[in-house]
Amino acid sequence: MNNIVVLCDDLTGANATGVKLNKKGFKTATIIHGLPVLDAGYQAICLDTDSRYASKDLARSRVKAALEKSERVGQGGIYSKRIDSTLRGNIGTEMETMLEFLGEDAVAVVVSSFPDSARTTIGGFLLVDNIPLQQTDVAADPVKPLTTSKVEEIIRCQTSLPITSVGLDMVMGDPAALKKKIDDVKQHSKVICFDAVTDEHIESIAEVVKDIDSPILAVDPGPFTAAYASKKLNHVRTNEKYLITIGSATSQTGLQIDYFTQKTNVKPIHVDPARLATFSETWDQEVNRIVDIAGERIRDSDILLVTTYHPGQKMLNLSQIAEEEGTTEEGLAKRITDGLGVISRRLLQSHSESFKGCYLSGGDVTASVASITRAHGIALKDEILPLAAYGNFTGGYLDGLPIVTKGGMIGDKKALYTCMNYMISSTKNYN
Repeated sequence: MNNIVVLCDDLTGANATGVKLNKKGFKTATIIHGLPVLDAGYQAICLDTDSRYASKDLARSRVKAALEKSERVGQGGIYSKRIDSTLRGNIGTEMETMLEFLGEDAVAVVVSSFPDSARTTIGGFLLVDNIPLQQTDVAADPVKPLTTSKVEEIIRCQTSLPITSVGLDMVMGDPAALKKKIDDVKQHSKVICFDAVTDEHIESIAEVVKDIDSPILAVDPGPFTAAYASKKLNHVRTNEKYLITIGSATSQTGLQIDYFTQKTNVKPIHVDPARLATFSETWDQEVNRIVDIAGERIRDSDILLVTTYHPGQKMLNLSQIAEEEGTTEEGLAKRITDGLGVISRRLLQSHSESFKGCYLSGGDVTASVASITRAHGIALKDEILPLAAYGNFTGGYLDGLPIVTKGGMIGDKKALYTCMNYMISSTKNYN
């Protein structure tokens, strides 16, 4: 069953992990402790056990009850133990209970890092804002004070299960070597703790762990569960399509496209700008060619990425072309952006029931799409990144369609990936 069950020892933690899963495209709900689990078509459920400061026996009982609830509504496929980002709670006891439920071959993969919240693990030590955990205010917890910053030691105090730690050198190294390490370790350990400093490290661990044969229990504050679930289930948002149109030819655009395609496996559809920088019949031919390719791709792809950027491409000599065609450089530049605009309009209109939003990079491209679709404007809702806006088209053929606009030079290599994740999570109810 392609469903996800996350057991969480408090309600805010449940919501934190649920949001991460939602951003990966899984319909997710948090179930408050003591309330029934309803079969409402959710792909992921985060069950609050309210057990962080409970006794070991009570924590075990509540985890068992939550697992039984999840079974009754047909949930199960990926199981996760959501832990506090500062390792408070009955981690060992609750892991033991879940591993027993998953079977004797099950292995717990612990990734205690949460980079976005400044929680990182290196050398086995959990750091909070670069300060060892035992030197933070959390260490003075009146109920369960912490005397060490080592993840393995904290867990070892709560369980007799054999534990092994895997360092950052392995995480950053060859994936094949990391998989072999895991395969070897799980022969004698039930719990494997991983170093991770960045989201890329967490993604790397998830990419390898998804191919491990044994049942896996994800144990983390949220980021690893979301990454692992997305990779393991190869999640597809059926009938929810998104169009990305990028006309910028900057090196920064190339970095953003490369990062995005590596993370999503989306294959770009490359437009030949030379065939659009003209008033001849090749303009129509290129537009038709791209629309035909995209029309075929949309059957099996959630995201279409149409771009004039291609690695290693030479800059067009618009001055020479303008002289040959008896026109201006500005006129040719507008022909390129208008070509992208027509391609975008034709795709969005011909599949209007499927498209949930579009991403446009470059002011000229955005203006061209707006003009060609006869939009009155864009109703702005939010700023995703500096100079990256989210809103909806108003008026015209695409009235109400969600849109993200971003300048070609704006943002780091993650900018496109960040903007698309934002739009996907924000357009669940768009019709």
